[in-house]
Parts: sequence; structure tokens; C-alpha cells
Amino acid sequence: MLPVTLISINNGPNAAMPRIQLANLTKSYGDVEVLHGIDLEMADTEFTVLVGPSGCGKSTTLRMIAGLETVTSGEIYMDDQRISHLEPKDRDLAMVFQDYALYPHMNVARNMSFALRLEKRPKAEINAKVAEVAEMLGLTEYLLRKPAELSGGQRQRVAMGRALTRDSATFLFDEPLSNLDAKLRGQMRAELAIMRQKVRKNMIYVTHDQIEAMTLADRIVVMHSGHIQQQGTPQELFMRPVNKFVAGFLGSPPMNFLKAVLESEGGQTVAAGEGFRIALPAELADRARGFVGKEVFFGIRPSDLDFSPDGAEGHCIDLRVAVSEYIGAQSVLICDCAGESVTVEVKSETPIALGETLRFTVRDDGIHLFDCITEGAI
Repeated sequence: MLPVTLISINNGPNAAMPRIQLANLTKSYGDVEVLHGIDLEMADTEFTVLVGPSGCGKSTTLRMIAGLETVTSGEIYMDDQRISHLEPKDRDLAMVFQDYALYPHMNVARNMSFALRLEKRPKAEINAKVAEVAEMLGLTEYLLRKPAELSGGQRQRVAMGRALTRDSATFLFDEPLSNLDAKLRGQMRAELAIMRQKVRKNMIYVTHDQIEAMTLADRIVVMHSGHIQQQGTPQELFMRPVNKFVAGFLGSPPMNFLKAVLESEGGQTVAAGEGFRIALPAELADRARGFVGKEVFFGIRPSDLDFSPDGAEGHCIDLRVAVSEYIGAQSVLICDCAGESVTVEVKSETPIALGETLRFTVRDDGIHLFDCITEGAI
């Protein structure tokens, strides 16, 4: 695999950031279409994260933007200029891969400056740029070391530094943290967030890790089976998912889904399922008016269930505790509700005995309903 800086081109540090647009973009391999008419616009200096399960098309989309995959149909634009036909080197992009792709015989400084030396930039300019980027990424003391002498996180920073030395208008990240262990991933997420504040560039980041998406993105684009499911800020997608897939994908632990029938009862709309009857808040009941008498998915996040031994009927659910996972300040309970699994987050000091049935209040603003047929949000 070629180093990332070989597919970037320098526009200078004062170049304007382009608006990137994907218009009805499709990709097929033979008779199999894997991307189905992607329409997406990425604003100047925005950190956009493409997230979804393996095989959803996120990396293919990124590689098409980079020019590493051909476009089957549709167009890619930068500031209204069509670039779908351009070679990677002509797109003013820098890409950081999952594989660091560092030259093992070169030290950190020479790896970071490789493309600048290929362009025969003045030595003083190269040294100044490498020093600037190394300082930003905390690599100054490692400039004379070889890649084999670095940790995985340090090598990933070198790969990022090699891209940053080029001053490209747009940076593409293809699952750059997936080779790191859990602790290093957490550290690198924090470092990326800090770097993102210092480098005001367009950044498009691909990951299957929804925690990375939620913590890094200005805007998240959730993909599934070659389609965009929803896009928006992390808070928008978490609070107002448009369908059951987005609701279940974002959030850790994931949202609980129970089947229920909506019923009218004493002027209220009630979600009635096996082992629970929950009165809906007025606004949600109004939206769900056309679903009375129909089966729906009742969604509630683990954090929206509050331990309430004296909770009122119609606003609570009784759950039998099957598993308690202690994780420090909190415990994650895996409970049973009439044969269905329900996950709950509680404070670790909450008195819990396995096999015990506990009562939890369902927060009104945490209730989500989804059509059982279309799986769209109600």
C-alpha cells in the first residue's frame, strides 16, 4: 500500500476549504450494487463521520471520494467542480489508512517529510513543517526513531502527521484506530479531538465504532446496506432517530425494543406489551394517534429507566434481574421482561440481588415508538 502522502496535493495553508458533494453516487461490482444512490453534502471545515456495520458501504464511499475506487454512476463535486474523473493526486486530498503504511527503514522525520522531499520543497520549509506538525501531535522527541521503536498509537500519529504536513484541503480517515487496543483507542480519540480543534480542515472519518462517531463528529452519517439512514449532529441522531436501525446502532448499551400494542384507556394512549403497560406522554400519543390498535416497537434506552421501588402503575416496568455487570460507578443489568431481554443502567450502589424483580420508572422523554412494518420512527 502506498503512503498516504502520495495521494495528496498541496494547496497551501491559506487555501479555502471546499464544499464536498456526492450526487446520486452508486457503486457496483459486476451485477451487485453495493451503494444505492448516495446523496450527501459536507460543509467547509466539518468533521463528518460515516458510521455503520461492516459491509454497509462507508469505506467504499470514502475510497470513491479519494479516487481509489471508480464511480459506477453519479458524481463527486468539490466546490461545484466535478472531480469524479480526476486521479487521486489531483483531488487535493490526504488519506490515513487503517494500515499505518510507514517506511520501516526511515525515521519519523523522514516518513513525515517523504512527499515534501519528492516535490523537492526547500529543506528549510520541510524542516519547519515537520517540526510544526510533530509539535502538534506530540512527536517531537520521536523524530529520530524508526517505526519499530514506536507504540501502535505513536505510529498512527506518524501516519496522521505525514498527511498533515501536506496542507491538503481535505483529510480522509479510514478506520485509523481499529488496530489499537481499547486503552489506546480511548487515548487516540482524545488526541484526535484535540487535533481537530487545531486543524481547521475538512475531515471525513470512517468507523464502525459508534463511540468514535459520537465523540468526534460535527455530523454523523449512519449507513446500512449501501443506503444513508440518517445524518445530523450526534445529539440529533441520539435523541431523534428516524428508524429502529439508527436507534439501535447509536448508544452503548443499545436501546431496548419490546413489542407492544397501542390502546386507548381513560383518555390516554397506552403501550401494552407482555409484562408492561406504559402510558404515553401527550406529544407522543398525538403523533401515534393513527397507530392505536396496531402493534409497534416500544423503544427505551438503558439510561432512561430509573430504579423506583415505589413507582406508579402505568409509568413503570417490573424486571427480573438475570445478570449484573459491575463497571465502576455504574452497573449494567440484563433483565427479563416476560421472556424478552431488557438492559438497564443503574448506579453501582443500587441494592441488587440476582433473580430479584425490581421496578423501574420509564422516563417520558425517553420513550420511542417504531412502526413494526417499516421500522420508521412514529
